[in-house]
Amino acid sequence: MNNVGIVVKSLDNAISFFTEIGLTLEGRAMVEGEWAGRVTGLGNQSVEVAMLVTPDGHSRLELSQFLTPDIISDHRTSPVNSLGYLRVMFRVDNLDELLIRLEKHGGAIVGDVVNYENIYKLCYIRGTEGLLIGLAEQLGNKTTTDILENNE
Repeated sequence: MNNVGIVVKSLDNAISFFTEIGLTLEGRAMVEGEWAGRVTGLGNQSVEVAMLVTPDGHSRLELSQFLTPDIISDHRTSPVNSLGYLRVMFRVDNLDELLIRLEKHGGAIVGDVVNYENIYKLCYIRGTEGLLIGLAEQLGNKTTTDILENNE
């Protein structure tokens, strides 16, 4: 996988939020014109994009702010059982401390912070602009892969 793309209203706010989680901004650029619209099916478009990379360097998050055409749909406040893309999950260090920092960027816990099988402390939050984000702090050496392999 190369990256996950998220459309936002404010690129600056989204960059601040995701850099607080630990991602690093690789760059920003304008993507515009008829050629770009041929890829997306939107016709002539103007989009500012920012590419962020995870701390391990293996994954990227592409944030897009459409200037034209206008946004026609908003899925950010859909519940977690809605069809389509659910959320992006990040493994983080010190979840409790991060949640305090993310509150300053509009982050709010959706339900509770839970302990999953003494493997992860995790939660869902509504982050900047109401985006659904998963956060998981690994508690030991086991991972969910260990559990999935044992259940086969």
